[in-house]
Amino acid sequence: MGFDNTVTVVGNVTRDPELRFTQGGMAVANFGVAWNKKRNDGEDEVSFFDVTCFRQLAENVADSIGKGARVVIYGTLTQRNWENQQGERRSKIEILADDVAPSLKWASAEVTRNEFRGGGDGGGRPSGGAARSQAPERTQPQPTYDLDEEPF
Repeated sequence: MGFDNTVTVVGNVTRDPELRFTQGGMAVANFGVAWNKKRNDGEDEVSFFDVTCFRQLAENVADSIGKGARVVIYGTLTQRNWENQQGERRSKIEILADDVAPSLKWASAEVTRNEFRGGGDGGGRPSGGAARSQAPERTQPQPTYDLDEEPF
């Protein structure tokens, strides 16, 4: 990870995440995001970015977000170069996501913590929560709290 090119982008998902797996079994999710900016003349200027997520983050993104969702993406910029079939050089800038979260500016989300998967996210840590658009089924009874008791 480059320490000098971290970015945070808030925008709308332009296409549903596509979840695939490498031959080694690592999850990879790709989706697009659009970011709008008002220019001085009142017109909108739109920037489009491709976003790539890996491992547990990829699976959580594929389960949790969809086209039209407003998200916050934290990651690094990378540029890919290639030559098309006509021999022309092409390039594009994409975001390699370190984290993706729903934006709560105009929506609400319910977060559920995923089961520990023994380092599936590459760091040996329990994975973060995944936002769900629908409430998940509860398998354990929810605790009750005395409202006069301090929460901590």
